[in-house]
Amino acid sequence: MKVLEIEHITKKAGRRTLVGDMSFDIMQGDVCGFVGPNGAGKTTLIRMITGLIKPEEGCIRIEGCDVQRDRKKALGQVGAIVESPIFFPYMSGKDNLLNLVKLHVNIPKGQRASRVDEVLNIVGLAGRGKDKVKTYSLGMKQRLGIAQALLGNPKLIILDEPANGLDPMGIRELRNLILELNEKHGITFFVSSHLLDELQRICSRFVIIKEGRLVWQGTQEQWQEMAGSSNLEDHFVEMMTS
Repeated sequence: MKVLEIEHITKKAGRRTLVGDMSFDIMQGDVCGFVGPNGAGKTTLIRMITGLIKPEEGCIRIEGCDVQRDRKKALGQVGAIVESPIFFPYMSGKDNLLNLVKLHVNIPKGQRASRVDEVLNIVGLAGRGKDKVKTYSLGMKQRLGIAQALLGNPKLIILDEPANGLDPMGIRELRNLILELNEKHGITFFVSSHLLDELQRICSRFVIIKEGRLVWQGTQEQWQEMAGSSNLEDHFVEMMTS
């Protein structure tokens, strides 16, 4: 089943094309790596998927719902961290989530607190939920961000450079959390990152773009077969410079 459908999406800024006639699908259960150099259009596309900006042309569907025509229903299926998650540092992690859960009208008022406790437990922050966010490490803030993304019980989670600034331990914790959410909870992930080596550890599928255009899409096995004796990082560089 298709969770995310990108069909002929185009976005321009003046005469410059940020994303040009891009099409691809993400299937249920995928952990998809979204790869491209700086300025390739990754964040622009993610902002269109999450309804923050509108495309000039094309259609984006989430679980079959058009983001432009049925925004509320489509985005109700999505959790996202675009750039760094932002929380009130003087409030506890739990209190931040209790404020944010009010945005999810599908969660009855009497179930909000239990849902917050549930997602804190899922991301491994149950023991620190009452601590102020200003005492959290960057890795803990990223996990709290994923807890926020989980509040509405999404089918798809979109992460834009989630490992930025994390130390090796934080990256490992993030990796394990993504894999656990995918395997145990069936959540589909779309992950934009420059850390190709890290994406290899978690991704079943890749979408590669350059200068706002789709260069390649397929499974990790297909990419490795295409790369031959080269490692994926070297082959990626070749794709970007050819």
